[in-house]
Amino acid sequence: MPEQTASWDVAIIGGGGAGLAIAAASLEAGRRVVLFERGTPAEATPVDILLAAARRGHQGRAWPVAGAPMADPLAPFAARGVTVVRASAHFIAPRRIEAAGRAYPFRHAVIAAGRAPVVPALYGLAGVPWLTASGLLALEEAPEHLLVLGGGAQAVEIAQAQALLGHRVSLVQTGPNILPGEDLELVVPLRDALRASGVALHENADVLSVETAGAGIALLLEGGARLEGSHLLLAVGEAPRLSPLDLAAGRIEATPRGVAVGPGLRSTSNRRVWAVGSIADTGWPVAAPGQHAAVVADAMLRGLRSRLGDTAPPRLVRSRPALAQAGMTEAEAKAAGREPQVVRVPLEGVDVAKLVADPQGRLLGASLLAAEAGEISALLAVAIGQGMSGRDLAALPLPRSTTAAAIARAAGNLRGAEFPSSPKRRIFGALDRWL
Repeated sequence: MPEQTASWDVAIIGGGGAGLAIAAASLEAGRRVVLFERGTPAEATPVDILLAAARRGHQGRAWPVAGAPMADPLAPFAARGVTVVRASAHFIAPRRIEAAGRAYPFRHAVIAAGRAPVVPALYGLAGVPWLTASGLLALEEAPEHLLVLGGGAQAVEIAQAQALLGHRVSLVQTGPNILPGEDLELVVPLRDALRASGVALHENADVLSVETAGAGIALLLEGGARLEGSHLLLAVGEAPRLSPLDLAAGRIEATPRGVAVGPGLRSTSNRRVWAVGSIADTGWPVAAPGQHAAVVADAMLRGLRSRLGDTAPPRLVRSRPALAQAGMTEAEAKAAGREPQVVRVPLEGVDVAKLVADPQGRLLGASLLAAEAGEISALLAVAIGQGMSGRDLAALPLPRSTTAAAIARAAGNLRGAEFPSSPKRRIFGALDRWL
């Protein structure tokens, strides 16, 4: 194998958002950077593109919805001095990576390889064509009747986007409810919104096998039911891309959930390696790429004791309305023995928010069903991470007549969250509640 004589300060596997952010920080710090990416990373995922088309209201628009190809996001980095290697990369030693037949010694490495769709062990699946989200957008024509297998966030987002674009779609969830683990009090009205959008829901539908049906595909369900469609899309989940990396050669420990890391995203077994994004096993169900990049840049480039906080990033389902969860759900708080108190905030239409707090009024979690759920959940996640009380949240200087202000105002009703006894504060609080 030809040997690469130069030693690289930072080697990055994966050209997604977190990997590119670290590459930019490394360049600014004067480091020599090599980045491995076997494909051309897109600035928007296939689900992003579908959701954007649905938001624009392009019902019945010509397929595909992706539009013109976007510029290569790696090109500006290559122009600034990053060595971009267009090949799959794997470890061959604790301080060495191999790609396209060449070895790349490194001082520090960052794994940002992301996740890949899970293919379920379903009888007959090997004999029929099936799609993932990227394959859906590669079709020359829109599916006449798309069968979406799965009930998580991605399955719900794709199914509703397809329906809003004017295409027939059926969502098949093997479990009793879509979005398992989310607050059922909010899932129920979201389920109604999906049906109103045109999504045919099939919950608690165990799939026994898959077979061809004329020019299409049929799912054979438990109990004898048969569901036919033109195309099948698999959206049952994703798994970290671990096997191509040969982590054992790099003495890098991993779990089924990803690269084993500590609170600072550093490998627990190879101190020269970090992992970021969804391939890092942080113990949280979602990752915040920007947060990960900042933590690693501070530690790797500046020698700071940087680490993730104690609050997980909010979970978000980008549906209409959107569903977001920051911190604990009510059920999770009860299971943890926190004796939660709950305030429900009715919003416009079917929208609703739930605030969960401990007996002293400190925020533990928030469940949101609203168009602005993603943005508001970010604010609430910060409040939860800072240990704010309902009183603290209600006192924030938020714009009036906004959903965020209504939720913050309701937080003042949490026990232990009374306003200070200043007459001026009481007067303005009363005016804000009545105006």
